[in-house]
Amino acid sequence: MLRSLPVLRQIAQRTISTASRRHFENKVPEKQKLFQEDNGIPVHLKGGVGDALLYRATMILTVGGTAYAIYQLAMASFPKKQA
Repeated sequence: MLRSLPVLRQIAQRTISTASRRHFENKVPEKQKLFQEDNGIPVHLKGGVGDALLYRATMILTVGGTAYAIYQLAMASFPKKQA
């Protein structure tokens, strides 16, 4: 059991040290330019097609859910008459 402790420590150190070597390109300035551009598009749609699809899906679900809730409220307000 004691033999595996140095091996685990070495693996942990190797994982931590190699994780810091990865370099990613900083895309923040590009995104800032995109979102700060004055082109008349609302900020929640400036991300492209994906944002437009998410926005439309959200609106459809919101309107549909509201209509369904009003329908259920109306059905609960006027119960069926028993014969």
